[in-house]
Parts: sequence; structure tokens; C-alpha cells
Amino acid sequence: NDSLLISEIRSNKNLIRIHADQMLIPASILKLFTALVAMNALGEDYHFHTDFFSDPHKNLKIKGHGDPLIISEMIPEMIRQIGDQIPEINDIILDDTHFQSPMIIPGATKNSTQPYDAPNGSLCVNFNTVFFKKDQNGKYISAEPQTPLLPFVLDRITRSSLDQGRIILSDNNQEHLLYAGYIFKHFLERKVPVKGIVRQGIIDKNHDTLILRYRSPFSLQDIIRKMLYYSSNFTANQILLAAGAAKHGEPGTLAKGIQVAQEYTATHRGLSEIQFQEGSGLSTLNRLSARMMGQILKEFFPYRNLLKKEGRAFYKTGTLTGVRSRAGYLQTRTGKLLSFVVILNSNPNSMENIMKQIHHFY
Repeated sequence: NDSLLISEIRSNKNLIRIHADQMLIPASILKLFTALVAMNALGEDYHFHTDFFSDPHKNLKIKGHGDPLIISEMIPEMIRQIGDQIPEINDIILDDTHFQSPMIIPGATKNSTQPYDAPNGSLCVNFNTVFFKKDQNGKYISAEPQTPLLPFVLDRITRSSLDQGRIILSDNNQEHLLYAGYIFKHFLERKVPVKGIVRQGIIDKNHDTLILRYRSPFSLQDIIRKMLYYSSNFTANQILLAAGAAKHGEPGTLAKGIQVAQEYTATHRGLSEIQFQEGSGLSTLNRLSARMMGQILKEFFPYRNLLKKEGRAFYKTGTLTGVRSRAGYLQTRTGKLLSFVVILNSNPNSMENIMKQIHHFY
């Protein structure tokens, strides 16, 4: 249950091939495939957008379209662009219908406290996580100066019994959606009074007026670079869901994202047998072979600079219980470019030794 494949990029010649056709659990190196699927469906220079509407009752409505990188630092700029178009606000109404909700991702643990299990949604802020710590007086405060610690999440943090760390916001009772609304409310109130409540709702195209379509400053390639560096499961599935919605309409669902992936494999030789359950590699039901991963690396080669670089290698790692994987590119001492795939489902602890030997030999 272990495999190794090393190939020359330009000649496609296999230098080492061990169990390269065995279907194995890839873990997070699967994100390279998800990135290709998303760029093919959306375009590598795609920018997510978030829409702001006013309605006849002076409510502000916000509709998300799956942007995985709405962070606290961006929200003041969104509000600046809204300007004076809505001088007072009653309710803040959140429309999350661009994706199916709740979203069940295979491999993610329900009610987990781990950031890698953060739930997906079409309107999310700060990756659906809250980063906190205690001050010198033992009071909980935000661990990020740009992000307020809202009363909305204080009970969750207190129940964690942690002195510092991150909690994830669940999809129970629309928790992560409402958190996004309260973050917007916090920053809006610096400029305009908000008299009402934060609640879920939908856009009424006949009566609501679009006042801002906010375009993210991050291109899809920017997002993928961050996704690969931090190995963000949340981001991987956000871009997969967005691809599904773009190609097959609202609401974005995991099934539509998988359909887009299948459409990609149908037109790319050697990939049709990938068993693809979700986009992050978190599910142990995902399966591919080293040969398939080698083909993915050929397709990903123009984007290799999006990968983490260390010495002569660009690479992505993967880790699950009992699984270690690594895939990427290596420039040899003689200047040749190689691709390499190591997938270990039986002997995960041998990864470091294998990589040392590869670097020593090439």
C-alpha cells in the first residue's frame, strides 16, 4: 500500500516506478487536482464577489458567493465602497443560498473543534474560525487585533476551557452565517447606525437594489497559493463548490463540484478512474494512484510556483492517520526537472527517509 513515481518532466520518462498503479488514499496532495479543476472551471484570474443590496425597508442584504478569503481586514474596504448609499440600516439580512446549506463534507468531523473541519458556506468570514487568547487579567480577548471578539462567540469560547487557540463556528443554528453578519455589523456601526437584528433571508430581485458588487482583490491563483501553503481544507472545498455553482447553477453542492471534476477527468488522459469524494483530501474514501498524480503534476507544471518551495523542490504534503504523501517537482543538480509522487498508506513513517534518498540521488 505504498507507491513511488519519479519522472522527467520534458521527456515523460519514468525513472522510478513502484506500485504506481495502486489506488491509494492521497490525503492533501489531492488539493493539486482540486486546484486544476477550479482553474479550469472558473478561470485562473477569477475573482470572487460579494453582493450588497438595500431593500424598501432600509435593510442591508448581503449575498455571498463562496469567497473563501473574506477576512476582517477586507470588511472596512467593503463598507467604504458602499459609501453613503444606505444612511441608516434596520436589519442586516444574510443570503447564503448560493451554496447548499448545511454542507456535509465526507471526512469532516461533525461538531469538531479543529480548524481543518471548519464548515463550508457561501457567506463566511475568517474561515469560520475565531482566534482568541486570555489577557493578563484572565479575560478572553481576540488574538488578532483586526478582529473583534464578539459577545456572540464568547459562550462558545468559555465552554472550550482553553486559554488560547481557535474554535470553529458550526453550521448548527446558522452559527457561522450569523457570525459573519455580526462581524459586518461591528464594522458598519462605525459609520452608520444599525437599528435592527442580524438574520438570514434571501434577495428579492424585484424589490431589492444592488448597491455594491464587491470584487475580491485576490485572484483564484492567489487563493490557491494560500490554500496550498496552509493546506486549507476549507478553501479547497469552497473553490470546488464555487466551480460546481458556476458550471451547473445555484445552489452549489458537493455533487455538482464532483460533476465538474468528472468533466475535467473525462477530457484529460489517464485521470478518469480517480475516486473523488471532496476537494481537500480529508476523506479516506478519496483514491488515486501515483501514476494519476504524476499526470496531475504534468498539468500543474505551469503553476508550480504556487507550491511551497524548499531548496530545489516545489511540493505539497499530505497527512492523515496512517497516511503520508508528498508530490511536486525537483530540479536535479544537473538542471533536469523531475516530478515525484510518494504515497504511503502502510509505512507513513518512512517518508523522511525516502525523501532524503531522492534528494541524495538526484
